[in-house]
Amino acid sequence: MEQIWRRGEFVISTDPERVDVGTVHRYLSTESYWAQNCSQESVVRAIQGSLPFGIYHEPTGEMVGFARVITDQATFSYLTDVFVLTPWRGLGLSKWLMEVIWTHPDLQGQRRWLLATEDAHGLYASFGFAPVPFPERWMERKPGNWES
Repeated sequence: MEQIWRRGEFVISTDPERVDVGTVHRYLSTESYWAQNCSQESVVRAIQGSLPFGIYHEPTGEMVGFARVITDQATFSYLTDVFVLTPWRGLGLSKWLMEVIWTHPDLQGQRRWLLATEDAHGLYASFGFAPVPFPERWMERKPGNWES
């Protein structure tokens, strides 16, 4: 069920049908450092399998920011694909987006939240994120790390 938050001329919505897939794909595939050259099909599937948060400029309807949470809505959440488009930065939208995500009713009581960031440690630290205390316990599997 869609949830909406309003602040001034902006709205955050969790409606996956409202997400401007073209905007998300363009940003991720050309501007992000974590999803370069991703396909639009993979972006669509990722949105469908997540709880999306779109930021929209109400007067124009333009999507100006996005994030998604991969979650079981009980014990674990992974925050990813967080961005605010360049012309809209400096307005506090990323902080507001994090506040909305952090207080979303379906995401309360999680045992663990994870994210990966190269350059936004300060933003996430203000919401309680910290380096993984025992990195030797964590493993990852990426294409090329195994034989077919």
